[in-house]
Amino acid sequence: MGFLDQIFGKKEEQDHSKSLWKKIESQKDLDSVIEKSFQGKVLIFKHSTRCFISKTMLRSFEKQMQNSDKNMGYYFLDLLAHRAISNEIESRFDVVHQSPQLIVLENGKAVYNASHQNIDLDKI
Repeated sequence: MGFLDQIFGKKEEQDHSKSLWKKIESQKDLDSVIEKSFQGKVLIFKHSTRCFISKTMLRSFEKQMQNSDKNMGYYFLDLLAHRAISNEIESRFDVVHQSPQLIVLENGKAVYNASHQNIDLDKI
């Protein structure tokens, strides 16, 4: 694996990681995620595409997802592209914005959140 592949990941890894997530790109998407939280836990991963720490934590979390048997919905928010939605999440769930950040919703409420190196699927 080349140096740049180690930093940015290989294209195959990037394509595979996209299939793990459902994207939140609109208010309608966020409302749908909240509705689904009444059927079971859902996770929202807020990611900054410009932040190396965020990229590192995303890759680490995706490895955990692949090896997990937890039955949850996994949602991804590019907070730079969709800052208004990120702000809505902060306001609606009273969770101070961080990046990267993992927020778990259940029954329409935030029941868990973690940021930076504290993001760990096993803690949920």
